[in-house]
Amino acid sequence: MGGVAALARAAGHKVTGCDHNVYPPMSTQLKNLGIDIHEGVDAQQLAVDPDCVVVGNVMSRGVEVVEAMLNNKDRYTSGPQWLAENVLHDHHVIAVAGTHGKTTTASMLAWILEDAGLEPGFLIGGIPVNFGTSARFGKSRFFVVEADEYDTAFFDKRAKFVHYRPRTLVLNNLEFDHADIYKDMDSILWQFHQLLRMVPSDGHIIANGNDRNLEKLFEMGCWTPVQTFGTGDGTDWIARFGDTVERHIGMRDPAGAAAETRWRMSGYHNLDNAIAAVAAAVSVGVPFEGAVDALSRFKGVKRRMERTATVANIAIYDDFAHHPTAIKKTIASMRVRYPGQRVIVAIEPRSNTMKLGVHNDALADSLMDADLIWMYRPDGMGDGFDASLAPLEGRLIMHRDYDQLVNDMSRKVLGGDQVIFMSNGGFGSARQTLTALLQRTRGS
Repeated sequence: MGGVAALARAAGHKVTGCDHNVYPPMSTQLKNLGIDIHEGVDAQQLAVDPDCVVVGNVMSRGVEVVEAMLNNKDRYTSGPQWLAENVLHDHHVIAVAGTHGKTTTASMLAWILEDAGLEPGFLIGGIPVNFGTSARFGKSRFFVVEADEYDTAFFDKRAKFVHYRPRTLVLNNLEFDHADIYKDMDSILWQFHQLLRMVPSDGHIIANGNDRNLEKLFEMGCWTPVQTFGTGDGTDWIARFGDTVERHIGMRDPAGAAAETRWRMSGYHNLDNAIAAVAAAVSVGVPFEGAVDALSRFKGVKRRMERTATVANIAIYDDFAHHPTAIKKTIASMRVRYPGQRVIVAIEPRSNTMKLGVHNDALADSLMDADLIWMYRPDGMGDGFDASLAPLEGRLIMHRDYDQLVNDMSRKVLGGDQVIFMSNGGFGSARQTLTALLQRTRGS
């Protein structure tokens, strides 16, 4: 929604918005764009007499501003619908979908197109460091959009991505998620199949060739040519690491041509993201070697393993990981990149799926490779949550107060530690507080 607001502002509209607890980096972006944020979701937000209200999917019936909007007979639409009607309708849309890696892959893809001189538009659920903004119109016919399967709005329960009608579609992977709106994997597959139905036969689908759920999806019917990617054998596009610390990567296209480069990222999950982005870029005309070379200049995404500070040789990272698969892969990549150093995790399990207990059986395993884990325990965690973490006994420290968690961490982290804060929210500013505390007590 912050990206939609940025696009509306760039189109010349006066834009305001309301929400609870808006935090960086999005709050900073909105402020820099001159977009006023009304704290809270009361009816006062509508005092500006809006021409149109763009409703995010966090809003529901019973919320004061929603009830006032309906009673006032204000014109309203959803974010995805506004985007489709006002931005995407005359573009070649390149959509990036799947459970994991959407933000990073879309950011890589937008950067590859930019590096090739194509000046794409984009809407991404994070802020690519190369651009410093989550959305822009661009100056070409290409528009990259992060295509989320979450529902659209309280009045439109379809997945957001059905509004985007892509000509090029990237499918990273598919797992069960969003248990608050999807009852099982079949219901997720059904939504993704609606997306497949909209990709034209002269378009392109770039798909993870090692994902069984994507195989099931294509078995339901596909009318568009598919190219597969992966980090093993047997796919059309192949990527490999060229060294043990994952700083050098090599890729091979379907014709057998090879290209290689150095990069700043790490982890097989990011290598999958990278080869998917390269394949999508090549499908719209970017030369293969140039696409791979562009990755050497990709600077990452804010809140996706973003190194935000180093204090007394303690490295501190901000990461959006909130699904066990992403958590496990992130920790594994840090083990490879920094051998012999401790990997410390501070985690806030706050997603709806996590609170419903769907990931209880997998969460402990996903954290098993961390040396120490500090966990903030929100209220409302489902039955069995604490018991599911028993395998982590001896390395897990649980807190219900952010300040207590930070104070405890500040006494126990050591020089050389790689400290990762994992949350899809603000984490009570714990990362910023720890950074400031270490700067005061241990110096720079």
